[in-house]
Amino acid sequence: MAAERQEKAYAVRSSATAEDLPGASFAGQQETYLNILGQDQLLNSVRRCWASLFTDRAISYRVKNGFDHRHVFLSVVVQEMVFPEVSGIMFTADPISGNRNVTSIDASFGLGEALVSGLVSADLYQVRSGQILQKKISDKKIAIYSVSEGGTVTKELSIDQRCAQALPDEKIIELANLGDRIEEHYGTDQDIEWCLVDGEFYIVQSRPITTLFPVPRVWDDRVHAFVSVGHQQMMTDALRPLGISVLRTFFPFKPAGTAASESPYVLEAGSHLFFDITNLLYLKPLKKILPRLFSGIDERVGSAVSELIQRPEFQLPADKRLQKTAMRIARFGGKNVLVGLLFRDPSQARPFVNTFMKRSLEECEQFIFAVTGAERIRRIQEHLGNLMLSILRVVSRYFGSGLIAMVLVKVLAKRWRLSDENVQLLNKSLPGNVTSELGLQIGDLADCARQYPEVIEYLQNANDATFFEGLNRVPGGSEFGRAFEKFLVSYGMRCPGEIDITNPRWREQPTRLVPPILSHIRAQKPGEHRQNFEQGRIEANEAADQILAQLRRTRGGVFKARFMTRLIRVYRNTVGMREHPKYILIQHFDLCKRAIWEEAGRLVQSGVLRHESDVFWLSLGELFALEDRTFVGDVQQVIIDRQRQYEQDKKLTPPRMMTSEGEIITGTRRDVEAPEGALIGTPVSAGVAEGYAKVVLRPEEAKLNPGEIMIAPFTDPGWTPLFHSAKALVMEVGGS
Repeated sequence: MAAERQEKAYAVRSSATAEDLPGASFAGQQETYLNILGQDQLLNSVRRCWASLFTDRAISYRVKNGFDHRHVFLSVVVQEMVFPEVSGIMFTADPISGNRNVTSIDASFGLGEALVSGLVSADLYQVRSGQILQKKISDKKIAIYSVSEGGTVTKELSIDQRCAQALPDEKIIELANLGDRIEEHYGTDQDIEWCLVDGEFYIVQSRPITTLFPVPRVWDDRVHAFVSVGHQQMMTDALRPLGISVLRTFFPFKPAGTAASESPYVLEAGSHLFFDITNLLYLKPLKKILPRLFSGIDERVGSAVSELIQRPEFQLPADKRLQKTAMRIARFGGKNVLVGLLFRDPSQARPFVNTFMKRSLEECEQFIFAVTGAERIRRIQEHLGNLMLSILRVVSRYFGSGLIAMVLVKVLAKRWRLSDENVQLLNKSLPGNVTSELGLQIGDLADCARQYPEVIEYLQNANDATFFEGLNRVPGGSEFGRAFEKFLVSYGMRCPGEIDITNPRWREQPTRLVPPILSHIRAQKPGEHRQNFEQGRIEANEAADQILAQLRRTRGGVFKARFMTRLIRVYRNTVGMREHPKYILIQHFDLCKRAIWEEAGRLVQSGVLRHESDVFWLSLGELFALEDRTFVGDVQQVIIDRQRQYEQDKKLTPPRMMTSEGEIITGTRRDVEAPEGALIGTPVSAGVAEGYAKVVLRPEEAKLNPGEIMIAPFTDPGWTPLFHSAKALVMEVGGS
């Protein structure tokens, strides 16, 4: 045996129990030793390979991915060496764009170690459906080769070889076909290491690609376009199954008679939701409108939509039924907007919508809580399925007119050369904005607390279970507690990431409001928040007066001023209601959550579930089946599997936009002049702010000081309590 080992060379590689998993590949974490000759070299390499399980690199990777060091074991694989002319890596999906139909091949001369270790820039070949899409021939300065006495040596390549194509075209196609067979065998996209020896390919390793974002599943052969729901709603965290099911049920446009079902146009992938906007891209009238609409929410999404619209696969004729539906909605919406813009009294907008909100909540509570068991879950599904259109019909009566008025004010001001600064000021302190009012009431709570030092001290150490009970034991606690409970009546159903029904509400975890209250005390003087809001209202009114006065001095000024007066009145009275649809929605979600939590308690009592929160890992349909005793399978195992998957999906970064081929469409930023090294973003409010930047990843952990600029991944109304404390705000996600 010893003589045989000396005649042949071997590769010594690791095979750990935690390697090549769907969620963590562990690629390159343990050591590999090539061209090992003789028994002494072989045994020494095996020992060193075992020991590499505990290098700093391997330990930190396991910590990052949540693996227990004591539960990871390593075997050593000894393979007979091959000595390739060319070697490299093949991905059966493009690792950059994510396109599952593009095979990406990296190739260089000699052993693949030079490529894997980053010592050489390899050739890049991309193949799709048996055709080479592109070839990038790199300047390959070096190559690693084996030596007769064992081990490897790095050599410089000749000038001719450096710039030569490492693989001929026919071999590129052959290798790509081989990759397709390997992918089909394993049932998932593969990261493959390969060698070419005497014209024959050898596969030395294949593992799953773990960096690709999952693709929403579709049921036809068309290329579909998906837009991230999280980026539209300013909440890009992963969602639990119940949260996903509620949102999919809430979204309309389902076949007739199926309001309680989940929408086929909102699809899940990687515990995130995506709108399927494919059919909209076929409609000619929307080809110009859609990019602008999406740009207002997120500029990169608008840019990505513009890019997709130009592609041949989205030039197909639109479905006639879809065209008729779109025209019907457009006619109804257009008429509603025109009437609101020209004739309706905008001062009646808030009373009208608030009356609807109160009535709809009363009807929802009566409808859902009148029954129990499976029938209650069915009613929740039915209610959610009809809710969106109900809200939009009411709110659009005024809000659509307000948006058009806002746009017209800006367009006409530019045409009539009015002060842009005054136009910007019109957006200050808009009346009726429930989110602004939320922030103001947080300021009121802070002013109440600052009167009682013992209350402030208590808040710093309070816990949710005894929050109000403990307050009553400190001087001033009763007064603050009453103010706090009044706040929760109006806003206790809100929280950061509130579109996910499974996230804890402020009424469930009141201590989440403590950091913004304390930050407000540090950052602002008593009553300053109310004074600032009132000052903003005064500035807006003065700006309106100046705009109208400037108009009256122009040709046809009387008519212009009269029309602008109407537009400003509609604008100021209705645009503040832009937060009402979500506010109404979250209140309905809260009622549904309370009902589901009651049902969860009954399921726990009957032994079906172990804890009420287990319902968060089931869809509404599955919850109905549990209540109806028609659930198939082991519910506890389903819950465990989904919890495990959710922990993996939390680490994913959802793309703004992608196709059903897995291609991520990134979009581009505007071409603007900026200093070198500056971060280019989308300005959404006027002014310049300077101060210390503080990164806040979770609002309940924020400790803002006076003059600090808050940097956050995203914000939704649940972050509003921090806004009065921050001097300015910068986010990764969002738009004007």
